[in-house]
This record gives sequence, structure tokens and C-alpha cells, in this order.
Amino acid sequence: MPVTHKLIIASTSGYVGTCPVTVAYRNGYFQQEGVAAQIQTHQSGKAALESALAGTADLATTADIPIMFAGMKDVPVSVIATFFKTEHDHGIVARRDRGIATLADLKGKKIGVTLGTSGHFALDGFLSRQHLARADVTVVNLKPEQFAAALERAEVDAIATWEPFLDTLLSALGANGAVFYGEDIYEIPYSLAGSRAYVAANPDLMRRVLRAMARGVHECRIEPERARAVMSAFLQVDTSKWKAQWPQFHFKLALDQGLILALEDESRWAVANGLAPARDTPNFLDIMYLDAMVSVAPTAVSIIH
Repeated sequence: MPVTHKLIIASTSGYVGTCPVTVAYRNGYFQQEGVAAQIQTHQSGKAALESALAGTADLATTADIPIMFAGMKDVPVSVIATFFKTEHDHGIVARRDRGIATLADLKGKKIGVTLGTSGHFALDGFLSRQHLARADVTVVNLKPEQFAAALERAEVDAIATWEPFLDTLLSALGANGAVFYGEDIYEIPYSLAGSRAYVAANPDLMRRVLRAMARGVHECRIEPERARAVMSAFLQVDTSKWKAQWPQFHFKLALDQGLILALEDESRWAVANGLAPARDTPNFLDIMYLDAMVSVAPTAVSIIH
């Protein structure tokens, strides 16, 4: 198919959840849909979405928290589809020599986290499960690229974050490291999103992108060895570490009602924690771009509309 569209996708570097995008790019699935795609790498989904909304990228891969904050600020954003979910993604890495062997030991400790991210949301879930108030710990706002140095120098006792940082930090600490995963605390829905104006102005491109993504999703789910090899070649990282965890990674193209419910819950969390001004919960249905998914994979749309 001749190339008729150009596209820049802002994506999280080294993150397993971007498998469908990476596979679709490296295997030429975008090209076969007439889309000349480029991958623009970022340290977080928050930064990726900011790039798309600023117009320095066209679309972004991102978790739900950045999408929620955009909605809370009435920033015109559109979600095209969710393509990855897992509970084995967020967690806390801690230094054992700071007296942390269990989650209850976090009381009185300094915890690094990037405020306003899914890592922050998950941290509050961890604290709540341990019946710890925010005042029971000292939260230190750090950028993802500051995690390793802060933990190594013991400027913080623990870091609340997501993969691949969890694995990297734990490896650096070696026997001195303890990790606690967020099963039953936070399931990340990773989605493709962009500015409302761009998405609405390019309906044919959105359908092409989703058809390519659907092939990437299928390969990541059905042919994990091949998908990991593709990601390893592109990212220049050892993807064998993901093999044992792969059954906990759920690759599926969807737009479901659960995403709206999660965004509503997170918006209340943001207001309660002073991260967003008090206001009525936005109608997050308004940020769901249904047309492309209804056209490409109608049975995967369960949003009530």
C-alpha cells in the first residue's frame, strides 16, 4: 500500500506495555497500512502524552492517570484504544538496610515518587492497604531519571514507580533490595491517545493505526518469543527477564467501560490529594474517540454510549 500518512508516536522507552506499538513499527504493519510511522521515546507516559498534546508528536502511549489529569484540566484529549493491561507493573523498591522488609515498615520512611503519575496513585493504594496516612511517610517528588541516584545515595528509603524502573532499581540494589508489587492495588490500562483536534481531523489515519496495532497486539499475545525478540532488537535491552511474567501481561485492543470508571475514581483521588482543583467529575465519555474502534473492532467496544 502506498504511504499516504506520516505519524509520530510518542512512546515509553523500554516499557513492556509498548510491545504492540514496537512490533507494529518494526514489522512494517504501519507501513503496510500506508502509514510512515516514527517512534519518539520518553521516560514516562506522562511525558509522551504531553508531547502529543503540545504537537511535537501526533499520538502517545500512556497510562490512565495522565489522561485523567488532562480531562480534569479540560484539555481536549481523545483516547483511541487501550491495548495493554497488567497488575504486575507498579510497585515499590526499598532498601533493606533502611529497615524495610515488609510494606508496614514504610512508616516513617522517605519514599520517592513522581507526583501526579500512576506511580503516585499506586503508592497511595499501598499506604491505604497498610492503614498508613500520607503523614506517616515523607513523599519526595522525583523525576524518573532521578530515581536511581536518589536510592543509591539513600536520599530516599524507597521508590514507588513502574516497570522498567522497578527491575532496574532492584538489580542495582542486589541483595539489599526489596520489591513489593501492586497486585490487587492498581491495574494499569495503557492506551493510545492524542489531541482531540488531531484525532478528529484524521479519521482514516486512526483506522489505519488501529489495524496495524491490532496485528501488533495479536503477535504480542500469541507469539511472545517473537515479540520479545523484536523488542530486544529495537530497544537494545534484555527482554528475557519478561518471559516468566508474560502470562500476567494482557494484550488486547479495547475501549471498555472500566476505563471510564477508573478515570472517575482517579479524579476523586486527585481532588482529595490537592493535585487538582475541586470540581465536578468530568464526563470522561467525552474524551473517548469511538469511531475508529467501532469501525475496526466493534465487538471490543463495551463503553455505554
